[in-house]
Amino acid sequence: MRVALGSDHGGYGLKQEVMKYLEERGIGYRDFGCMSAESCDYPEFGSAAAKAVAAGEFERGIVICTTGIGISITANKVKGIRCALCSDSVSARLTREHNDANMLALGAGIVGTNLALGIVDTFLNTPFSGEEKHCRRVAAIDTLEKEMMR
Repeated sequence: MRVALGSDHGGYGLKQEVMKYLEERGIGYRDFGCMSAESCDYPEFGSAAAKAVAAGEFERGIVICTTGIGISITANKVKGIRCALCSDSVSARLTREHNDANMLALGAGIVGTNLALGIVDTFLNTPFSGEEKHCRRVAAIDTLEKEMMR
């Protein structure tokens, strides 16, 4: 598995911890920025990571800002992305099982490092359930997205 990462300055520190987690587990990743704690705008980095996931270059993506809200909204603007903002491991598990989410958003100012890494672990290690009802619902989301693009 390869993971696309993106953050703004508010998520920079937590992103560094996520990168250590990935490295320790031998999980490949690419950091799409930002590259320091200097003030910057999350749409640039959230969209870069999301576009790479949507293009199939990465199986999953993780984006981080102070609350996770703005960067998740940004990621979800990219066709083919289902980004879930999670603040607990149960939500991370269910968004993979039920929604086949391909991106995770975290709020560095909302969750601490230990909780965030637990959420990341759950998100990366939980498969989509493949249940008919969940397949049907994900397909409905994809259909809606295609209709909106017309």
